[in-house]
Amino acid sequence: MSILHALETVIASRKGADPETSWTAKLLAKGPEKCAEKFGEEAVEAIIAAVKNDRENLTYEAADVLYHMLVMLAARDVALDDVLGELARRQGLSGIAEKASR
Repeated sequence: MSILHALETVIASRKGADPETSWTAKLLAKGPEKCAEKFGEEAVEAIIAAVKNDRENLTYEAADVLYHMLVMLAARDVALDDVLGELARRQGLSGIAEKASR
């Protein structure tokens, strides 16, 4: 099991948990919109770290982005394997060709 799959399992286990005892439960209790907003905030922080060429902070923020992305996906009942399947489908395709096919 990959670390992302393990994290997805932990996040799923927090659905319906007491928001006072779990940050993940607190996010999920606030709804999908708040989860998406938090993901966006973390993405911006990662972008800033990348622009500043702050490798250490970018690593930290990228971990936050991945975590908050998984929370956002869980809030909308989208499985990590669905996302990975989409990436697999695109593997070997030109990015330009893939965009043109949409």
